[in-house]
Amino acid sequence: MPAYDIRYLDAAGFLAHAFSAMCDDERRARVLAHAMKLPSAERLEVWQGQALVYARDVTPLVLAS
Repeated sequence: MPAYDIRYLDAAGFLAHAFSAMCDDERRARVLAHAMKLPSAERLEVWQGQALVYARDVTPLVLAS
């Protein structure tokens, strides 16, 4: 089972939080990254070794009033 590094970046692009996880595949690592996202995170990245396998901006949606 491969290891993935999941990283969360703040609004300035600095590393805010990171952890490693063993996942069956890249898709499951992406799902885990979204499930564990901190509210303050602006972007998440999933790395396998030195390869970036997934990245996404995750700014919260603002509902119209």
